[in-house]
Amino acid sequence: MSPSTGALITIEGLDGAGKTTLAVALEAALADRGIEVVRLREPGGVVLSERIRALVADPRLEVDPRAEALLFAAARAQLCAERLRPLLAAGRWILLDRFVDSSLAYQGGGRELGIDAVAAINDLATAGCRPDRTLLLRLDPAAGRARLMGRGEEQDRMEREREPFFARVAAAYDALAAAEPERFRVLDAGAAPDAVLAAALAGIDDLLSSPEAGPPAG
Repeated sequence: MSPSTGALITIEGLDGAGKTTLAVALEAALADRGIEVVRLREPGGVVLSERIRALVADPRLEVDPRAEALLFAAARAQLCAERLRPLLAAGRWILLDRFVDSSLAYQGGGRELGIDAVAAINDLATAGCRPDRTLLLRLDPAAGRARLMGRGEEQDRMEREREPFFARVAAAYDALAAAEPERFRVLDAGAAPDAVLAAALAGIDDLLSSPEAGPPAG
């Protein structure tokens, strides 16, 4: 991280793990420390990517796993080109709800396309855009499903998958975190929201305490 490249912090985890809740709380906590961040989500963040989001979420559509992986990569490529790289080049901090690791876990692991195959198309999509830190909210798949059911909302196409799918996703996330311990910080998503936020702040403490850290240029 440097003032010329900004900082990209991604939040990952199963559906129902509390990614959005953490992103909102972390945005406020960083603002209290004088760091204004741009909070984005995936797929989405720009018009094209939001339209792709609507496609991949639509439970009325049957989407081949390879097509699904490519759609996510396409949305990501547009987000990187249109928002992420310009923001980072301007020295801005970004909080991003999901990024490449989601595709590696969901399509590589859950859809069983293979981590390496999904990584390859995302290398093309991101063109070297990588997180400075990834906060992985670890949650038992059954607990995640219970949270989703408790919301009383219509589930999207991905959320309607069965338990074995989410078990494979969770295992893939664990493998990714184990392979890159310097980038990942694993948080207990079953803890109280305040405790999850405290753990997240501890997980980026080295970025916050860096001599280069500080309020980015507006």
